[in-house]
Amino acid sequence: QGGNNAGHTVVVDGKEYDFHLFPSGIINPKAISFIGNGVVIHLPGLFEEAEKNEKKGLKDWEKRLIISDRAHIVFDFHQAVDGLQEVQRQAQEGKNIGTTKKGIGPTYSSKAARTGLRICDLLSDFDEFSSRFKNLAQQYKSMFPTLEIDIEGQLKKLKGYAEKIRPMVRDGVYFMYEALHGTPKKILVEGANAALLDIDFGTYPFVTSSNCTVGGVCTGLGVPPQHVGDVYGVVKAYTTRVGIGAFPTEQINETGDLLQSRGHEWGVTTGRKRRCGWLDLVILKYAHMINGFTALALTKLDILDVLDEIKIGVAYKLGGKRIPYFP
Repeated sequence: QGGNNAGHTVVVDGKEYDFHLFPSGIINPKAISFIGNGVVIHLPGLFEEAEKNEKKGLKDWEKRLIISDRAHIVFDFHQAVDGLQEVQRQAQEGKNIGTTKKGIGPTYSSKAARTGLRICDLLSDFDEFSSRFKNLAQQYKSMFPTLEIDIEGQLKKLKGYAEKIRPMVRDGVYFMYEALHGTPKKILVEGANAALLDIDFGTYPFVTSSNCTVGGVCTGLGVPPQHVGDVYGVVKAYTTRVGIGAFPTEQINETGDLLQSRGHEWGVTTGRKRRCGWLDLVILKYAHMINGFTALALTKLDILDVLDEIKIGVAYKLGGKRIPYFP
């Protein structure tokens, strides 16, 4: 799920790669990387990312990347609208959501409104695709009168991208079915964002527009639940958050600054400083209730090395009483 709103920094053999749309496994020459139907894809972003990582030594990625024909496409106007909506929220409510302005929310909105366009639409009848693209663009222009869209220019670019990706596109459901039932394979699923940014279970409305909890594995790839084996929760030894939203253990002080600087806590996509605080076990237990972790991978423990004392959030109080759940 998600799109190039999330970023993963991956260091291999001393080289640092930034991935947004590419699965992190793309570096491994022996692995096949698959972008599932739950992902929303900004094609210019995909090729820009490829170019940046090629300069760092990424080779033959197009031979190892498969894209689901059912993935929805993020258009440039989705990104523009994302920015305009944030300005609107700020003006009307005095606060925005703090989106990455990568067009993710508007694309999932188009998907839910059944006006979205998918990779399969782009690769079939281009005239039909063009007319649907124009309709979608007009809808947004009527909602946002200041929005300027170069319809013909964008369609021309999209036609070029269509030919570039055509060899990589497969029927994603059948591809996953064969992967699960053919010669035994190890399948590792990577999602974007964390449990507290889940559209259903996160700190709504300060969340992303997709399910970043374990259910996203089934809906975002077409994998039946019985095929989900181990579920690894990845958690830092302290809590961080990019953007707005409730954060009870946040440390707006020297401790927070220390965690931020020692931990290199910057958003990979936005470059925003991450807010930092003590580990919140209430959130961790809540994430476990939803995801049912079979194991936890605890990271960044060494960032706490210089502290004499470490604090941990163990419970929430509501109206003076301890509560056993995440409110």
